[in-house]
Amino acid sequence: MARPIVYACSDSLGETAERVARAAASQYNQEEFNIIRVPYIRSEQQIEDIVKKAEANHAMICYTIISPVLRRKLKTLTKNSDVTVVDIIGPMMDGIGNIATTEPTMKAGMIHRLDEEYFKRVEAIEFAVKYDDGKNPIGFLKADIVIVGVSRTSKTPLSMYLAHKRIKAANLPLVPEVALPPELFQIPARKIVGLIIDPFKLNFIRSERLRSMGLDSNASYANIDRINEELTYARGVMRRLHCPVIDVSSKAIEETANLVMDIVKRNRELYDE
Repeated sequence: MARPIVYACSDSLGETAERVARAAASQYNQEEFNIIRVPYIRSEQQIEDIVKKAEANHAMICYTIISPVLRRKLKTLTKNSDVTVVDIIGPMMDGIGNIATTEPTMKAGMIHRLDEEYFKRVEAIEFAVKYDDGKNPIGFLKADIVIVGVSRTSKTPLSMYLAHKRIKAANLPLVPEVALPPELFQIPARKIVGLIIDPFKLNFIRSERLRSMGLDSNASYANIDRINEELTYARGVMRRLHCPVIDVSSKAIEETANLVMDIVKRNRELYDE
């Protein structure tokens, strides 16, 4: 005996229609169904073809078609036929419409676009964690932007903020005693951003950090002479790199991030990155 056929139709991927069909069919666990996904329906001719197949095979059609024209065509063709048709998304859209204050976009595949944005964000967050604090300089070659600066200039929080905006950011602390990785000089200057800060502001930040850790706030890490030495070294590195420099002394993370995002956007527009 031939298995009953369900055509899961959509003007996008058709994943939702197929999943709903399989979920419903699973309740009839003593019988097997042939669930056929029919994605990317774009024309009325495709609608006609699928209805003819359904009639010939005594099949059922379920659909998540958004296009009003295609929905209307399907309803018209199946109105007087013996084909069982289930509109999966229509009633839900009508219900949402009753409480919404805006109009629907009526564009197919919106959920998959949202999913794609989500996965890009997750990928960028994983990237920021993996290449934080100069852990693996090879990441500089893959990054949308590389952030350099002395300790406590908010490189890591900035990288994570950018990651939530789907920007892959790596960062490197600049320490006079630590050699610069060669990868830093293998990427274009436009892909690097240097962060500088007022030495007294940095002195306060570092002193508070040491206190919070129960350490001596007068340690060399927070010493103003040491801080000036580090900042002088950092400015020299940034000059060698010819990279943009941002003074973060009085800026919130969001302000600095907006400046960096402008740089990334400009890079993408000018260099098709």
